[in-house]
Amino acid sequence: MRKLIRITTVPISLEKLLENQLLFMKLHYEVTAISSDKPYLERVGELQEVPVFHVEMTRKITPWQDLKAVWQLYNYFKKEKPFIVHSHTPKAGTVGMMAAKLAGVPHRLHTIAGLPLLEARGLKRKLLIVVEKVTYTCATHIYPNSHGLKEIIIQEQFCKTNKLKVLGNGSSNGINTACFNPENFSVQQNIDLKNSLGIQPEDFVFVFVGRLVGDKGINELVTAFESFKTYNLQPITPKLLLVGPFESSLDPLHPETLRIMNTNKNIISVGFQKDVRPYLVISDCLVFPSYREGFPNVVMQAGAMGLPSIVTNINGCNEIIVEGENGTIIPVKNTDALYGAMHKMMEDNAFRTQLQQNARPMIVFRYEQQVVWEAILAEYKKLERDV
Repeated sequence: MRKLIRITTVPISLEKLLENQLLFMKLHYEVTAISSDKPYLERVGELQEVPVFHVEMTRKITPWQDLKAVWQLYNYFKKEKPFIVHSHTPKAGTVGMMAAKLAGVPHRLHTIAGLPLLEARGLKRKLLIVVEKVTYTCATHIYPNSHGLKEIIIQEQFCKTNKLKVLGNGSSNGINTACFNPENFSVQQNIDLKNSLGIQPEDFVFVFVGRLVGDKGINELVTAFESFKTYNLQPITPKLLLVGPFESSLDPLHPETLRIMNTNKNIISVGFQKDVRPYLVISDCLVFPSYREGFPNVVMQAGAMGLPSIVTNINGCNEIIVEGENGTIIPVKNTDALYGAMHKMMEDNAFRTQLQQNARPMIVFRYEQQVVWEAILAEYKKLERDV
């Protein structure tokens, strides 16, 4: 078998963003996974039944550590002589593609699942643009995981258009719709979880899943939800369920946002959860007011669990959600529009019911995981035929 190497900056991306994809690919290639955090990486390797190689990488701008990572990867690639190196996430893409080009790896693939530089300003933005262009120059193929992302890359002139391709309908991994299915959870399980969180049967639950950071629109979400303090439609009480970790060092929330989260008894924060499905199934609507995305898994996951979504008008989100069919789309960073969409979702039963009925079928039809895997495999096989 030919050798295939997959690289991510942190191993949680191998585990979650590419969940079970390595297991599938090892049926066709000799697969190795590379990432940082050696203990976590080794656990992922055991789960996916593939060998691993540890290289420490950071998600920040750390030139000396990055050069060290390039050197380690270069030596590893020279020794292993892989047919394909396929990277995901920004830092792994930069150091992985540079090392692969220097080592003479024939096929250097990089998937784009988001562009952090879109929210950067000044010197930091200029530096990130340079780094992005270096990554694309070193790669032989670039795969934006949404059509909107592809258009941004073309507009910014990051690389030649003949390097770019969106596979299928988008997404890096698709979604396992058998796993993300509300029928996997019993009525009693849902009641028990609601009771443990202090959620009453008549409450309307908005859920957010992801990192609790500024770029995800959490400041706007919490501010909009605080406006419901004056909401009075008995016996309905809106609740906001936040599922995800804080990242105070990279993108901290406003002090006022934190104050509201600590004082509003209808905001429930449960931190990082290995399995988000139980929290989605007890909710009524996903709210995802992110500033930037590639192709957000959580919007697909929520849809597969039968939830309508409120999302911002950004690439990825506005491809998964079709306005008025399986959710609604609002402007970015617009607290008033967010409040209005949440209010309508609660009060307009006919509108919400229509979105709910369409939510799961639209995801199953367009983003079933096996379809995405086959599209990636077909791309790999095409490289073999072109040799």
